Amino acid sequence: MNGKPQCMCPDNYSYFVQPNDPNNLTSCRPDFPPPSCLLHGWETDPAKVDFQERQNLNWPFSDYEFTSGDFDKYTCRERCGGDCFCAAAVYYVDKNNVANCWKKKYPLSNGRYSTTAENGTIVFLKFRKAGYGNQHRSYLTLILSFLLGSSVFLNILLVLGILGIYMFLRKRKMLGQQLVASLAPETVRSYTYKELEKATRGFKQRLGQGAFGTVYKGVLELGSNTKRYVAIKKLDKVVEEGENEFKTEVSVIGQTHHRNLVRLLGYCDEGEHRLLVYEYMSNGSLANFLFGISRPHWNQRVQIGLGIAKGLTYLHEECNTQFIHCDIKPQNILLDDLFAPRISDFGLAKLLLAEQTRATRTHARGTIGYFAPEWFTKASITSKVDVYSFGVVLLELICCKSSIVFSMSNDEEQALIDWAYDCYKHGKLVQFVENDEEAKNDIRRVEKHVMVAIWCVQDDPSLRPSMKKVAQMLEDVIAVPLPPRPSMFCSSSATSLSSVSF
Repeated sequence: MNGKPQCMCPDNYSYFVQPNDPNNLTSCRPDFPPPSCLLHGWETDPAKVDFQERQNLNWPFSDYEFTSGDFDKYTCRERCGGDCFCAAAVYYVDKNNVANCWKKKYPLSNGRYSTTAENGTIVFLKFRKAGYGNQHRSYLTLILSFLLGSSVFLNILLVLGILGIYMFLRKRKMLGQQLVASLAPETVRSYTYKELEKATRGFKQRLGQGAFGTVYKGVLELGSNTKRYVAIKKLDKVVEEGENEFKTEVSVIGQTHHRNLVRLLGYCDEGEHRLLVYEYMSNGSLANFLFGISRPHWNQRVQIGLGIAKGLTYLHEECNTQFIHCDIKPQNILLDDLFAPRISDFGLAKLLLAEQTRATRTHARGTIGYFAPEWFTKASITSKVDVYSFGVVLLELICCKSSIVFSMSNDEEQALIDWAYDCYKHGKLVQFVENDEEAKNDIRRVEKHVMVAIWCVQDDPSLRPSMKKVAQMLEDVIAVPLPPRPSMFCSSSATSLSSVSF
């Protein structure tokens, strides 16, 4: 309304304001427990499930399953009702008279109502029928009264009945465990080149170009008219990057799961064709989000920086096989439906075996502007190269400026790192976040993030903190020491900072 969004909640939902949110952002919270797919959850009992039907509504970034074909809206609703993960279903008949059904799951993000843009859509919002809790308690009261007033004979019958119910529930529990097993993350699947060529319609819709190849959007058929959007990377430099390591890398990547990593779903290894199939990230790259027309909220940028740090911590220290990414930059950070950061391409860099702590440098990898200095020296390449690149990305998140564009557009050819340190050293961080009132009102946290970034971009790798320490500093778990100036570091200052241990 008047160029601004107006928040509304559907029936069976209530307004909710996030505590301590300086932006006072409003969202909607269901008046009933969200579906959890537990064994005795309300969503597993058709008698307790109901839908409200609305028109001209949509949640474009929350769908996880898509079906098309010849069916009516009631079939779409029933498919959502039989799926414990489904929170809503959107039904739409296109101009070719083909029915489309999108299943949505919580959280329902970026919902919108429009009588023009969404004209013709029918939404079925799932909710728990009212009165279920009171009815449940009345049943318990009735059973207890019956037990207290019944005869011995009836009590024996009740005991036998309870035993029968116990056996029934035990069997149902076993079936539930089988269901959970069937819903477990699928293993990495092998695809043929023809399957992926069909999924991308001949590799037509290009999503981006990276150092290892081109990425295309595709749709995979999962059976029963069910489809899934994916991102398919067509590798261009397999032989040069190590042909013999391809299958090893794929198997390792497929076993690496973290909420801040892009998940590998499958691959193709057919002659000269080698492709990787990833889950599709609907909100694109951090570069497009950060350097676009509108400036993302300060709190959102803070959370993105922390998410990247946690993802790198997992790659460096917590997963079974350690990784050095070697090319951390905004273009390789993707955003999921909730704008949470997901690190991509982490498996295409040189892998570290579990007992190793260093990787042998064959040639420089990465992107100019995010390179650590040791790429240009004879120093060994360690996980600290990712720490350096993260420091540059963190500075970009703070000021919403590309380090490469900043250096090219600066008359004095001043690097973003030098400008950040000068602003910090002279108490002028307000200039570093110019035109960003949210950040200016949180200048202490801005200072802390700049200090962390300066530690990350130190020339001496031993002075850079580990990514685990970085995440702890960003979360205020440990204090941030005063950082020295990057690229102007000498042995005397190194001695004076010997007490600082990362």
